[in-house]
Amino acid sequence: MKCLCLPCAILAAAFATSICEAQTAPPAPAYDNPVVLEWTPPALAELSSLAAVKESFTLDRDMLRVAAGALPDGEVPTRQAIGKLDGVSVHLLRFGAAGVPDEGAVNAIRDAYHLRGWKHLVTTSQGGGPVKNGTIHNGTTDVWMVMDGINVRGAVILAETPKSVTLVTVAGNLSPIDILHLRGHFGIPKIDGDLDHATAR
Repeated sequence: MKCLCLPCAILAAAFATSICEAQTAPPAPAYDNPVVLEWTPPALAELSSLAAVKESFTLDRDMLRVAAGALPDGEVPTRQAIGKLDGVSVHLLRFGAAGVPDEGAVNAIRDAYHLRGWKHLVTTSQGGGPVKNGTIHNGTTDVWMVMDGINVRGAVILAETPKSVTLVTVAGNLSPIDILHLRGHFGIPKIDGDLDHATAR
């Protein structure tokens, strides 16, 4: 399969999804708060109980405004993207030398967002790391979004490495491009280079 860069994969999947839905479905109702930052899949609590180090925090609009003001002058697009956020919730789990103890729980997190109707846009895998479950990998990142037309009302990024799991939920009124500008901030992984594979479902 031909490799694609992550930004192109996210943008293509997001816009294709929104255009398809606009043609085949009635207009989506307006929601004041379609994304509940406090909600996480039950499987995350199971993994959290097994983590050697864990940290969770939520940033509201006021906190995000302060964070945006601390960015360098050259990061205007990122400041603008942060200004469109209603909140960010981050959960960081770190495990010992044995790595993530229950891959089934990680898959259950993925399934939970699928069952809630979130659009799964991208899965990326980076190879070259330790062998785990018969596969050589350094990590996997999944991206889901809640779309309102061509706008993004919320997104979830699940990043798994052999020894960590990070779950980030963002809520706001953004474009897919805004999501790209948020990479590398608030626990959202910054992934460069080509994908080994990208899927949209």
